[in-house]
Amino acid sequence: MRIVAIDQGTTSTRGFVLDKSGQGSVVCTRKHKQHYPQSGWVEHDPEELLKNIIECIEVATADGKIDAIGIDNQGESCLAWDGETGRAISPVIVWQDRRTEAVISKLQQEGAETLTMEKAGLPLDPYFSATKLAWIVQNIPEAKQLLAKGKLHLGTTDAFFNYRLTGNYFTDITTASRTSLLNLETGEWDEQLCQLFGVPIEALPEIKPTIGDWGSINISGKELPLRASVVDQQASLYGHGCRDKGDVKITFGTGAFALGLTGDCLARDSDNGLLPTIAWQKQGNKPIYALDGGVYCASSALNWAKSLGLFSDFNTINQFEKPPAITRKLVFVPALTGLGCPYWDGSAAGLWLGMTLDTHANDMVQAIIEGVALRAVEVITAMSQQITIGDEISIDGGMSTNSYFCQFLADVMGKKIVVQEQAELTALGTALMAMGDVNNCLDAANNRQIYYPNDSYDGVEELFSKAIQRSQGWR
Repeated sequence: MRIVAIDQGTTSTRGFVLDKSGQGSVVCTRKHKQHYPQSGWVEHDPEELLKNIIECIEVATADGKIDAIGIDNQGESCLAWDGETGRAISPVIVWQDRRTEAVISKLQQEGAETLTMEKAGLPLDPYFSATKLAWIVQNIPEAKQLLAKGKLHLGTTDAFFNYRLTGNYFTDITTASRTSLLNLETGEWDEQLCQLFGVPIEALPEIKPTIGDWGSINISGKELPLRASVVDQQASLYGHGCRDKGDVKITFGTGAFALGLTGDCLARDSDNGLLPTIAWQKQGNKPIYALDGGVYCASSALNWAKSLGLFSDFNTINQFEKPPAITRKLVFVPALTGLGCPYWDGSAAGLWLGMTLDTHANDMVQAIIEGVALRAVEVITAMSQQITIGDEISIDGGMSTNSYFCQFLADVMGKKIVVQEQAELTALGTALMAMGDVNNCLDAANNRQIYYPNDSYDGVEELFSKAIQRSQGWR
């Protein structure tokens, strides 16, 4: 059996091939442009994304028979298109986009968050898709015209890809759970939530399980069955081998995203800022649930620092001669696009505290790395109040290759940090899902690096908490 997984991420699209022996590799990578038309706006070209997906499938299928395809997506990124022609009528509004902050603020003042937490399990935040979809309807004239004709299609990027590739108009339940429009209890779009945000429910796609028979994709005359459609972080959770309640992974990509399994129990958590979500669902089975905690800036904070000239090569920031910056009272809060879990504060801004004339660029980079780690600690601390977490946390993503980051994270977390050798765990999880065996878990015991906690830095979490308070309400 050979499976193709398409990992459609925030900065690139990758084609990954997995065989039944568990050997997998990336065979194609296509980067796409990031568009910033206004301050706080982030967009992608939907046709460019689709083109890259097709190219990756073509490359992956060129060398032999493929039994199935799985596609994972960015999550909260969304758009609109003509339901008759399939032509996109809007850009992809990316999950990082903050254009609807004023709308969110108004809804918060009206007390609407009680409803979204009760039904969708999500706070009011521009991060989620609902206000983005409403913005499209309100601000793109063609969207209103198509809606009047009953031809408007609204959805997250997966629904657009699925429609153009298979002709079927659907999203999977994991991606739908990130919109603020899904009722977690029923697994269906909620009429009351749609009315709250101003999203026409009739324009939304059908919701299907994550794993099943979802049509076929015709590539170069070959009919390839689509067997899995899933949001990226849930795919990563599966790729990490998380299967049991209490298993936790963190992906340190553009942002840092922690997921902890709660099994068949929908664990609501309104006090600690964690979000109940759906981990996956197999066709014919009940959903498996998880708790989610997101940090908006992780690798993106380091990329930003590099763009400022604070360092020139990632290989130079794996070790530092000085003790941790925070023990020297130099702190960085990575709130460059606001604070996610457990604060959900879009008014927060990134900042350094404790700089002096002796502060060098290396010190500033060291503080950034530590700030990302300490934000992750805040999420895991909140999660541990809801579920019992084991003595190890599995991590992946760009920052997991930084040895200083991993050791500091182990120290401040007080747990073993397991870095998976397989760099493409999101794609791996998508491929395993497309195989159709939800119990299949590859043994990665010999393909991982473990960082053990060596030092405890007394008072650093309290100091970081004070810095967080300074960052809030700045914008």
